[in-house]
Amino acid sequence: MRVTIRLFANFRIGRCKQESREYDSPVTVRDIVEELGIPAPEVGIIFINGRNADMDQALAEGDNLSLFPLVGGG
Repeated sequence: MRVTIRLFANFRIGRCKQESREYDSPVTVRDIVEELGIPAPEVGIIFINGRNADMDQALAEGDNLSLFPLVGGG
């Protein structure tokens, strides 16, 4: 199945901004995060097709996954 992955902020460093990849079903957000070499605790916001999701959510054919890092400030 094909999933489009969008990375934001520092997740783009050394990686793509947006990329479509083929996966065997089932695949979870956690599987993709690990494949990309992003430490799971650094993921702050996850969207699948514009809706809030979690690390263990499975993706389906044609899904758009957006990953945002934790943001600090003060």
